[in-house]
Amino acid sequence: MTGQDTTSGHASSAQHPAFEKIARVGQAASGLVHLLIGYIVIRLAFGDAGTADQSGALMTLASQPGGRIALWVAAVTLAALAAWRVVEAFVGKRSDAEDPSALDRAKTVGVAVAYLALAFTAFQFARGGGKASTEQNVGMSARLMQSGGGKAVLVVAGLVIIAVGAYHVYKGAGKKFLDDLHRTGLPRLATPLGVVGYIAKGLAIAGAGVLVIVATFTTDPAKASGLDGAVKTLGAAPFGQILLVAAGVGIIAYGVYCFVLARYGRM
Repeated sequence: MTGQDTTSGHASSAQHPAFEKIARVGQAASGLVHLLIGYIVIRLAFGDAGTADQSGALMTLASQPGGRIALWVAAVTLAALAAWRVVEAFVGKRSDAEDPSALDRAKTVGVAVAYLALAFTAFQFARGGGKASTEQNVGMSARLMQSGGGKAVLVVAGLVIIAVGAYHVYKGAGKKFLDDLHRTGLPRLATPLGVVGYIAKGLAIAGAGVLVIVATFTTDPAKASGLDGAVKTLGAAPFGQILLVAAGVGIIAYGVYCFVLARYGRM
């Protein structure tokens, strides 16, 4: 058996239909997290307190009856989804006839890392030891700002975050997300959900990246608080309440789209 055949054999076992179903549940878990983030953002618009990011969403879930069980399910299925994406980065989607390009592999690895980070956060909250990511982001930024090299790292990180956000906007506005879906039986609502969801999430991510750069040049680590900071900065702007509601609705649209992706996604 050749090395390529061995790789294909490992990939086919990793992409077993049962494992695929677990990974699809992980995609739905990601959708639930985004629904909760959108809900928190809308609550912020009306003066309630909350942390409008993934840790805040998981904290909200943990406080509900049966929340710990849901968090364990989310942690396991999101980890499975991350593993699926890692395999996909090397061998491509099963529905693709051609091998993925280097850029496609890099994007898929990035997505896998994001899912793995979310799975780890869910695991921490399931064990009862989760912390708000806002505090961690501010603390890390404060340490990096103590040196010139650290500031350079923060600026590069901010630019990368902005690029990720811009890609989400591009993917939504250009309807590129449709390439991720099987078209047969696809509900009509999938397209507007994807457009609105990707653009809203992209703008929020890009806003977080801008704040990282602003925080670096003003030596104010409190501004580098991630998605939560971007959302609350938006709320402080003129017509902030309207903007927050719009952002919340957009993130909820992305959450619903994740359920569509869980059902119709090409894997």
